[in-house]
Amino acid sequence: MQSILQEYMNTLKGKRVAVIGIGVSNTPLIERLLQGGVQVLACDKRDRGSFHGLIEELERKGLEVCLGADYLDHLDGVDVIFRTPGLRPDVPQIAKAVERGATLTSEMEVFLSLCPCQVIAVTGSDGKTTTTTIIAGLLKAEGYRTFVGGNIGHPLLCEVDEIRPDDYVVLELSSFQLLTMRQSPSVAVITNVAPNHLDVHKDMAEYIAAKSNIFAYQDDRDKVVLNADNEITAAFAQKARGRVTLFSRKKLLERGVCVKDDVILYHSRPVMTVSEIRLPGVHNLENYLAAIAAVDGLVSDETIREFAHTFNGVAHRIELVRELDGVRWYNDSIASSPSRTIAGLRSFTQKVILIAGGYDKHIPYDVLGPEITEHVKTLILTGATSDKIQAATQAAPGYTPGQPEIYRCGDLKEAVARAREAARPGDVVILSPASASFDQFKNFEERGNTFKQYVMDLKQ
Repeated sequence: MQSILQEYMNTLKGKRVAVIGIGVSNTPLIERLLQGGVQVLACDKRDRGSFHGLIEELERKGLEVCLGADYLDHLDGVDVIFRTPGLRPDVPQIAKAVERGATLTSEMEVFLSLCPCQVIAVTGSDGKTTTTTIIAGLLKAEGYRTFVGGNIGHPLLCEVDEIRPDDYVVLELSSFQLLTMRQSPSVAVITNVAPNHLDVHKDMAEYIAAKSNIFAYQDDRDKVVLNADNEITAAFAQKARGRVTLFSRKKLLERGVCVKDDVILYHSRPVMTVSEIRLPGVHNLENYLAAIAAVDGLVSDETIREFAHTFNGVAHRIELVRELDGVRWYNDSIASSPSRTIAGLRSFTQKVILIAGGYDKHIPYDVLGPEITEHVKTLILTGATSDKIQAATQAAPGYTPGQPEIYRCGDLKEAVARAREAARPGDVVILSPASASFDQFKNFEERGNTFKQYVMDLKQ
């Protein structure tokens, strides 16, 4: 009996398959396609030297490559295109190939079509990685075999034969992955929606539509978990085909997950107290509310409480780096949008020293200004969005010159040095950029790791 994946590979034999992007998610896919006897063209805008011998290794297995600036200009005769998430599906070369009859798909879309077990998927502008990690952790703690993938973990398509019908898959899905999605998971979770990635999406309407694809293809056997405190996600309830479960940090819900007098309630049943959650910040409380709604009927309240007591969070998300001379240094490099930085600032009861700024995704910063004046004593800016963040701060109603003090720095190393000069015992310094990392770093992980190294290098 053939495996699920081999049966799919057999449908590709005799066809020419293009894989766009030779990265973390697509390299295992390329290798599996070649192993299955499929003719593969891999396209990537980077040059050969960037791959440190990987291209030559794959070419020996039969791969055809197209690299460099014109990497999308050779899709003639391609039957199937696997799109990398960050590439828009309507770029002219891909659009023309689709017009000629090519099928456009992705590693994640094929995985969802083949996966034999229930899938819980999480999306949102903020909190999706932590919520995904909490859901997967709860399922594992309850004893389920659980696979984690999508935007975190590793590609799951090549592991689909290992997954059994009684297992669970938990996915983090970005708006880029969802943009062309035409199927939905059994349980869809949307943590919130706020302006983000408008450097790639045409406008906010397209971004919202992409997020809604996570539940658009559900039926009445499925469930969608929505944030009742977020205007956009609350409105999704009217469009949902699956069963809707709401969660709220701010209001009482007779049906759903909410908070009353420090107690988390599910359909009015006490689950745990807020103080049992080890992670700081109201945004992490919201992540737990969403996760509790997602695992209803699968995980016991006792397991939820035990997990909450010990879970320390995910790297680069208000991660305590060190305490030096009475100053606590936190890495919140994941905060690539104003809403994420706002959540970080609200996690502390005191005014902080904030290091912010980075790549410009063309999103508004107006909402960040008032939060900075309320929660920040010293603002240290670096990167392309420095002007926007400073302008938003100085335009805020509560701003007066010197409150906060504002400094501009050429790079992150200089920003850390400036923060060290400004900090006094008892202070909190947090890197929470409200911006993407691409102006100076490969990704937010590299930015966060660099920050941590600079902080650890500081002498007592």
